[in-house]
Amino acid sequence: MKYGLCGGPEIGPLASANGYDYIEVHVQKHLAPESEDAAFERILADLKKSPVPTETANCLLPGNLKITGPQVEQDRIVRYMEKVFARAERAGVRVIVFGSGAARTIPEGFDPREGWHQLIGFGRLIGPLAHLHGVTLAVEPLNRRETNVFTTVAETARYVREVNHPAVCLLVDSYHWSRDNDSPEAIVEAGDLLCHVHVGTAGRMAPGLEPHDFGPFFRALKKAGYDGRISIEAKFNNLEAEAAASRLALAEALAQA
Repeated sequence: MKYGLCGGPEIGPLASANGYDYIEVHVQKHLAPESEDAAFERILADLKKSPVPTETANCLLPGNLKITGPQVEQDRIVRYMEKVFARAERAGVRVIVFGSGAARTIPEGFDPREGWHQLIGFGRLIGPLAHLHGVTLAVEPLNRRETNVFTTVAETARYVREVNHPAVCLLVDSYHWSRDNDSPEAIVEAGDLLCHVHVGTAGRMAPGLEPHDFGPFFRALKKAGYDGRISIEAKFNNLEAEAAASRLALAEALAQA
């Protein structure tokens, strides 16, 4: 397993000092696809100074860039995604998380079948773009409070299989998974699709900061044969003071599963 910490280039030294293998940045902040090249070049210079690599990124789409419903701007989506993947390649990002609940939510009153068709089209559009730049898109199931589509591992796995592109795969997140009491069996059944993992407690805290049983989640990952990256995407009370203990708590929970 490789352990990652979500944040910007400023946490690179802390991540390195506390045994993390990489950092996971924010697409909109750190790849800055809607900013001028000069602004991105400044951020990229900071990313390159990090003592651990920038291997993953999250928060793909802003909420106002809709990919379902009647307000889809296809040209804007293409321009945005081309810039995301080109900048990701330059930054060394290998996996980008597609959560983006507000952007993907199917609007009330809109035909859900048409919304699903739009989402399939989005996946089939950006899969080849991602592949061109050596990037994989990890589709994330979110809990039902954040969106109304891809809210279970099984539904999201079905989407990934229907898109059917090698650059589009599946992420599972222990916070969303436990929040909605999702199924361990669904993780095992989708093991061949898994390419990234997020962890956080049911209260969205980092491992070790509040009681939480990661056992069922990690046992399912192990049974699925997953041995890739795991990012802590969660809250800390004091990152500098808690980063080392949280990584240790994560490793211990995995070992005990």
